[in-house]
This record gives sequence, structure tokens and C-alpha cells, in this order.
Amino acid sequence: MSTGAENPRGLLYHPAHDWVRMDDMTATFGVTWFAQSQLGEIVYWDPPQVGSRVVKDEPYSELESVKAVSDVLAPLSGVVLECNERVAAELTLINEDPYGDGWLVRVELSNPDETAALLSAESYDELIA
Repeated sequence: MSTGAENPRGLLYHPAHDWVRMDDMTATFGVTWFAQSQLGEIVYWDPPQVGSRVVKDEPYSELESVKAVSDVLAPLSGVVLECNERVAAELTLINEDPYGDGWLVRVELSNPDETAALLSAESYDELIA
């Protein structure tokens, strides 16, 4: 996985700086390299409960850094299947490998058509340029 500022192709991006990796009706969510670089060193993550519902464009989690506290918005709607326990124990993964080991949650999608509103890597690159 990319550990640099490049936004991987093949992922989808939310304008609020979250990424999505699709796998049929399951999606993995995380924050982008841009988001973690703006936040700085992550010192706390408040994961959602497994089984809880997330709603597109609404907060589902919170990240705290040495600079600020920030809501993490759901890029798509669904039910949380899994939270990344490794990130809970090693918060530096969000900063070091946001597209790989630093993923946050896996969600069973309730409305896969919502993906049409997300950005390609190229469009996201233009947004943050």
C-alpha cells in the first residue's frame, strides 16, 4: 500500500477526505493522506460500535490529533461489520499507512448506488490541489 502522498487509483474518495475500497457489498473506509497530514499526529480514535449504522455524509467516528479534534464522515451508508483493532492499539498507522494498515472500518453497504456521488482518485487530486 501507498505510504506517500499519492492517492491510490482504484479507490473512491469523499470530498471530506475519506477513502473507500469496494468489495461487492462491503466497503472499507479510511482517511486520506491529505486528511491525516492536515491533522498531524493522531493521538485518539473513537471507533463506532460494530453493528451500528452509518449514514453517508454524517459523522461516524472521531479522530483527535495534537492539533485538533475532527469528525470522520461516512462516505457511504451501511452497518459497521468491523473496526480496525490494530489501529486502536497503534494509532500511528493512520499517519504512516492511511491506505493500508491504517484503515478504520468495514461496512456492509445499505445503498451501493451512493458510490456514484464519490470522486475518482483523479478528481480527488484536483480537489486538494
